[in-house]
Amino acid sequence: MAVSSCQSIMSSSMTNISTRSRVNQFSNIPSVYIPSFRRNVSLKVRSMAEGQQKEQPKVPVDPITPIAPTPTPQPAYTRPPKMSTKFSDLMAFSGPAPERINGRLAMIGFVAAMGVEIARGQGLFEQLSGGGVPWFLGTSVLLTLASLIPFLQGVSVESKSKSIMSSDAELWNGRIAMLGLIALAFTEYVKGTSLV
Repeated sequence: MAVSSCQSIMSSSMTNISTRSRVNQFSNIPSVYIPSFRRNVSLKVRSMAEGQQKEQPKVPVDPITPIAPTPTPQPAYTRPPKMSTKFSDLMAFSGPAPERINGRLAMIGFVAAMGVEIARGQGLFEQLSGGGVPWFLGTSVLLTLASLIPFLQGVSVESKSKSIMSSDAELWNGRIAMLGLIALAFTEYVKGTSLV
């Protein structure tokens, strides 16, 4: 008896499935295999803090005069945090000074090297071996001190930045000058003579 009732249940469900002719419009998969999304009306959502809620004091409200919301106070103008003026912070790997100073030195060095090479026909290595080291060291010390003084006074480069002469433009020009100086030295080393 149990077997026959099970067979009758199975056969009635199978005929019920086979009589359905709905087909998914995107493929030839019968809709029997596609899950149906029905709303579960008995579904309830509870918050984790539901049991820990504190009761708000109830304030009697006069129905005649509505309570105006209190405006939130606007914070006063706050200055951006001041830049550190410690030498170790300025010259740190991610500090503001190293890349700016190296970029400024590279810009001066690239223009000077190309100027002397065009004027005298001497390559970069000839310029350094022909008495250029003291000029290089003197210029490096002078420009490094000139670049560090505003940093030590707490003046940021971004505060002096203008539209065309922006601090980002100076960084990019310095990076390009560093690459140009390295490319000039490498090209002259490979060629064995000056570039021009």
